[in-house]
Amino acid sequence: MSRRSAARVCGRRGVVHFVPMFAAFACIVLTVTWPRYASAQSEVEAPPVEVIGHYETGIGTSDAASQGSANAKLILERPTLRAGEVLEFVPGMIVTQHSGSGKANQYYLRGFNLDHGTDFAVYVDGMPVNMRSHGHGQGYADINFVIPELVSRIDFRKGPYFAEEADFASAGAAHFRLYDQMKQGLGLLTLGTDQYRRGLVAGSLTDAADHLLYALEWTGYDGPWTLPEDSRKLNGVLRFSNGDGNAGLNVTAMAYRAKWNSTDQIPRRAVEAGQLDRFGHIDPTDGGVSDRYSLSAEVRHLMGNGRVRANVYFIQYKLDLWSNFTYFLADPVNGDQFQQTDDRKIYGGELHYSLPSRWGGIDMENRVGLQLRYDDIAKVALYTSRARRIIATTREDRVGEGSAGLFAENVVQWSTWLRTIAGVRADHFRFDTQSSIAANSGARNDSIVSPKLSVVLGPWSKTEYFINYGLGFHSNDARGTVISVDPSTGNPAQRVTPLVRTQGGEIGARTQLVDSVQSSLSFWRLTSNSELLFIGDAGTTEAGRPSRREGIEWITTWRPRSWLMLDLEVALSKSRFTDGDPAGDHIPGSPERTLQAGLYLENLGPWAAALQVRHFGPRPLVEDNRVRSGSTTLTNLRLGYDISHRWQAHFDVLNLFNRKDSDVDYYYCSLQAGETSGVCADGSAGVDDIHFHPVEPRQFRLTLNIKF
Repeated sequence: MSRRSAARVCGRRGVVHFVPMFAAFACIVLTVTWPRYASAQSEVEAPPVEVIGHYETGIGTSDAASQGSANAKLILERPTLRAGEVLEFVPGMIVTQHSGSGKANQYYLRGFNLDHGTDFAVYVDGMPVNMRSHGHGQGYADINFVIPELVSRIDFRKGPYFAEEADFASAGAAHFRLYDQMKQGLGLLTLGTDQYRRGLVAGSLTDAADHLLYALEWTGYDGPWTLPEDSRKLNGVLRFSNGDGNAGLNVTAMAYRAKWNSTDQIPRRAVEAGQLDRFGHIDPTDGGVSDRYSLSAEVRHLMGNGRVRANVYFIQYKLDLWSNFTYFLADPVNGDQFQQTDDRKIYGGELHYSLPSRWGGIDMENRVGLQLRYDDIAKVALYTSRARRIIATTREDRVGEGSAGLFAENVVQWSTWLRTIAGVRADHFRFDTQSSIAANSGARNDSIVSPKLSVVLGPWSKTEYFINYGLGFHSNDARGTVISVDPSTGNPAQRVTPLVRTQGGEIGARTQLVDSVQSSLSFWRLTSNSELLFIGDAGTTEAGRPSRREGIEWITTWRPRSWLMLDLEVALSKSRFTDGDPAGDHIPGSPERTLQAGLYLENLGPWAAALQVRHFGPRPLVEDNRVRSGSTTLTNLRLGYDISHRWQAHFDVLNLFNRKDSDVDYYYCSLQAGETSGVCADGSAGVDDIHFHPVEPRQFRLTLNIKF
């Protein structure tokens, strides 16, 4: 049997295991939620939420001090450089980039260098964004398909304390909620430095009950790089909806395509020697092409005193990515460029039921849910390449990865000042890999149970107190769970634990003691049994170590006047390996401090303004802390003017003070063409050095929009 035939059989066998679950799930959804969903009316009134600024973090709205929502007002008012920075609206999150605009961003939160999303879960309209067993890295979360103007709010949670959150959510999770309808249509045109161009048309067609939202976005950008990025992105959205938050339906279709050239991180030694411009490149053929198409649906229905919510989704995704981080270290003739390919379909959904009740004079709510997901990965591959032409195959796999998660949660309001939330979830995974290297084929199953508990005390004097604890996990790459042979060297390779345990706790407080101020403070700790990751650049696993992270977060919004508002987010963290290895206990890339501060002026006649400062502190780049990155501080400014009730304009200055900081810093061994090699720390011939990707210089962008 050929490898291709074997892969097809493997793929079908994986699907067979999950088809019955999906069939049963579909039947439950249709039986429970279809009848009269559109005509049902709201029977449960939510308590009023006081919002004084950009964050919905009022008393009585959360189960943890670090939980909350960022509203659309923030998304529209804060100036940003790139689409991925919309995740910086999660307090404490830092979003950077070490490659081209079309690639998933680099994320940092709670002492984690999250890479592209390993321990932070992202959802858009109920669909998971993180990619399991991805060609570039586990948990790869590319949000370039999100149109910020369509986001009504971002609900964020941090820590493994929430039964509804599953894989990748140990550090936290963000749920992007899209508008069902836009009150006014929007036409937008932005022109800026370095050939930045963006156009957007969005609006809603509405009758008495039904709404059809539409949006089309195009973005082009060359950037400051000596090699023009030639980035082109096209996004489209169609969304049908009716009903309300308690009973209704929405169906959403999304389409995204992007292509780009990449200027990846470059060696500092070459810039200091004058051999390379700060915005220069070494391999002019790095870049990528990505596509994402999805169809999702959600149904909400009131059933007796309870509430049912169900969603299903289908995603078709593809990425081809060409990178060269070490230049000529491994291959002095052809260079070290490699191609990563990921081609998959994702099927999944969730059924959620909540039932409020009263037992013995005590208010209670019980919640249960079922989450299913299956990734049918037709090809996840790593090739060596030259100028985007494949030279050899390192490994090529077909993967079927499925999961089923069941969770339950009990909320009890014991008194006016005491509420408890006790939950548990059980997850089962199946990993099925058919590899081009026969020894690396196989299947594994694994299960994990994760209890959670939260206690909310108060409010007293408009102040609440929170105690949170929970167990969580993240999955490892399916290929790493069955690997036997290193595909690059042929040496024996280490298999990884399929599901890695994490454990976290948090104490915090939230206050509105002063009417114009909302503030929250949290002290947290998170441990992980292993930092094991699948290294997509090498096609193998990297041995990891147990770790502990702990820190403090403080978030405050102050509105001293109706026309003035200030936001402040401060996060301090300490990250250490805990196994006593003599190599050192610092975790490379882990942030120690972040700060975001914003000043917003509004209600000043036709004028508005926003000033945003973002600070990202220095980080250890090696385990013994002898090499560290610098800090990065950027300031963005926006001036807005209402030309009329229909026409508005705003002018952005990004990196206002033209700082020459780094977006990303790494420390590793590389070798340029014609360079005399030394001996790297691992004994290989090359040069150890800091490799960095610079922040973009001062940028000017002018936006004109019309409401219709």
